[in-house]
Amino acid sequence: MTSHSFNLRFSPSLKTSINSNFPGKNSPCFSAPFLKIPSSSFGGFSLKRKTLGFDEKINGFGGEFGIVSAWREEGNLEELDDAPLTVELQQICSESQFDRVIAEAQQLEESLIILWMASWCRKCIYLKPKLEKLAADYYPRLRFYCVDVNTVPHNLVSHAGVTKMPTIQLWRDSKKQAEVIGGHKAYLVVNEVRQMIGNECTS
Repeated sequence: MTSHSFNLRFSPSLKTSINSNFPGKNSPCFSAPFLKIPSSSFGGFSLKRKTLGFDEKINGFGGEFGIVSAWREEGNLEELDDAPLTVELQQICSESQFDRVIAEAQQLEESLIILWMASWCRKCIYLKPKLEKLAADYYPRLRFYCVDVNTVPHNLVSHAGVTKMPTIQLWRDSKKQAEVIGGHKAYLVVNEVRQMIGNECTS
């Protein structure tokens, strides 16, 4: 775990408030640490920013730099959040694992997104990272999986009704509820998957 620091920038009105408390002195510069979470926490992900109030994360300095009250009057502190930018699709490698994943989702009353792909399929390879970005938008309430049709029994592929690659399916209650055939441009496929998820949530 590594730590970094960043400078706080104040709006003009806040600078005026600070300068009035410290006449004749240069405005103090403050820094605050933040932590970067290791990528091993969840299949390798980056971090994005969120906005927090000063009261939530920053402690004031004593002595002549005790300006916590000025911080509380206005302004927000931009700090790192642990929400991922991408989420690696979890690999399903066997029929028994598939059955277990489906059963767990049914028990939790959750939906699943499953990408059926093949290692020789260029469109599959190009689409996968796009879906990993989409998975981050729904993390952690919706889990995304992928299945390489060349590494699982053909019975499983037939059971899922997969005939073309890539195919993205939404499963709920141990049943396939909807699917998108991804033979066109990746961004269009992602939009269709997002719409499929939205339709499931409103049904």
